[in-house]
Amino acid sequence: MPLLTRIRGPRDLDRLSLEELDQLAGEIRNFLVDAVSKTGGHLGPNLGVVELTIALHRVFESPKDKVLWDTGHQSYVHKLLTGRQDFSRLKMKDGLSGYPSQAESEHDVIENSHASTVLGWADGIAKGNEILKRDSHVVAVIGDGALTGGMAWEALNNIAEAKDRPLVIVVNDNERSYAPTIGGLANHLATLRTTDGYERFLARTKDILDRTPVVGKPLFDTLHGAKKGLKDFIAPQGMFEDLGLKYVGPIDGHDLEALESALARAKRFGGPVIVHCLTEKGRGYQPALQDEADRFHAVGKIHPDTGLPIASSGADWTSVFGEEMVKLGTEREDVVAITAAMLQPVGLDKFAKAFPDRVYDVGIAEQHGAVSAAGLAHAGVHPVFAVYATFLNRAFDQVLMDVALHKCGVTFVLDRAGVTGTDGASHNGMWDMSILQVVPGLRLAAPRDADQVRAQLREAVQVDDAPTVVRFSKGAVGPAVPAVGRVGGMDVLREPGTDRPDVLLVSVGALAPMCLEIAGLLDRQGISTTVVDPRWVKPVDEAMAPLAERHRVVVTVEDNSRVGGVGSTIAQALRDAGVDVPLRDFGIPPRFLDHATRAEVMAEIGLTAPDIARQVTGLVSRLDGRYDSAAAEAEPARD
Repeated sequence: MPLLTRIRGPRDLDRLSLEELDQLAGEIRNFLVDAVSKTGGHLGPNLGVVELTIALHRVFESPKDKVLWDTGHQSYVHKLLTGRQDFSRLKMKDGLSGYPSQAESEHDVIENSHASTVLGWADGIAKGNEILKRDSHVVAVIGDGALTGGMAWEALNNIAEAKDRPLVIVVNDNERSYAPTIGGLANHLATLRTTDGYERFLARTKDILDRTPVVGKPLFDTLHGAKKGLKDFIAPQGMFEDLGLKYVGPIDGHDLEALESALARAKRFGGPVIVHCLTEKGRGYQPALQDEADRFHAVGKIHPDTGLPIASSGADWTSVFGEEMVKLGTEREDVVAITAAMLQPVGLDKFAKAFPDRVYDVGIAEQHGAVSAAGLAHAGVHPVFAVYATFLNRAFDQVLMDVALHKCGVTFVLDRAGVTGTDGASHNGMWDMSILQVVPGLRLAAPRDADQVRAQLREAVQVDDAPTVVRFSKGAVGPAVPAVGRVGGMDVLREPGTDRPDVLLVSVGALAPMCLEIAGLLDRQGISTTVVDPRWVKPVDEAMAPLAERHRVVVTVEDNSRVGGVGSTIAQALRDAGVDVPLRDFGIPPRFLDHATRAEVMAEIGLTAPDIARQVTGLVSRLDGRYDSAAAEAEPARD
């Protein structure tokens, strides 16, 4: 019987010998390759933390001791060792989340996928344990890439204040976040990696002294307690100890015996300790190791033997943006690009290859990226900062107070906007069009297709006195949605064929095909509909109010929160213009959405053509005085 099938919880690991633990590590890697190749998911990071996760659960007693994972995409092994071995529906509806989930297990704590937060969590939990006099430990696992985030250093500064508060920080150092980690910290960690370190010196010395009768162990214990002078002579870890944090490492992150020894010493210390572990992202799977871009950080469905994708989904939004950036870079020497440790995921890899001196990877530091962009704009160039929509939340103050206040020409390109689905609550880009509405002077574009991505990106970089934003969806981009006319700056996608149409349907971004489908359904009910795409949803086009006035009802449909979104903004613009027309806004309800496919999530929240058409039909019927009460009862409830 495979060892993995006998593991139902962390304490089952206690009965295994070192040889059996090595066998278990091999079984886990085989399981991960087989399972994740069928569903897609974060493969490379989890292959790299197999031994580390086993050692953590051998030394600490979860859930009494809290083991916290930064970003959480490296928690698959943790799931396996805490009784969750059905990966058949990983990241699918009613299946396992791709991140830790409190609903799944008492062993899970932090659910969000935003990096650099784990040390703040750990500091707070450790303080709570101290107040409530709990005899338990807190272990925070953070990647070397996440240490580029400012929040991590804010937390370290606070953690170092309490010399006797038990808190173990495990730095999972694989030289990468998505791509190779960059910056001064990365260079320091590289120095530690390439030094014949203190722990390896001790290991060799221990081997010699273990064979020395009587005095061997006392001598080793004395050496192990050696002062910082000897340690600095062997490995320059002073940066961490200068913060007031004890440092252990670097440790071979694939040597179970060394890992357990280091973690046990850190646990016994009774205060904050950093354990620096060197791991290999993608370990044990040759296709991942050969992938220089990101070591199979995240994959779709692949052939497990070759690592090749099973099917190609065609052109996607990200690649369309990336190709247009290269064309812009060729035409304009002042266009530069910024990424926050995600060069390839946001489509800037081709730009970096073409213009290596004009791309800046700031690490996992979105706030710094935004402020640096303001400085670049002030210096006379036009920065394009490409980032996931949900990650821009972290830099809101900088967008407001550094970029917008100073009227800097910076373009923010938001990938994975709207419902992204399978990565769960923290990845859905459903807040950007709400939070950015309050930024004075900012202009926000929501392209409906690939042609509009190209056109609106070019329009955005022409603006040199205000921030601009271009946001688009995740995944494959559909066929072009042609305009049949223009009103002001808005594209008309469907004309009603009557002088006094019933509904003005405002389509936002990638939902244009759905809105045309809604118009078709309404037409069958005898309801005439104009469909317009504002293209730029902030500011509201001046032609919107007079156009709305010519209709009986205004309906907005957006892939963003209904609270403070485009619908709310258009309603305010109509009120300001004295246009008293009923308006219904359809969008994402103000709640966190569970992982599922995009289509499943949209159906769950009622953001589908039949759902919207049914409700609009009811609204028009009420205006006609012929509302069917039975139909009202059949309408889906709205949040």
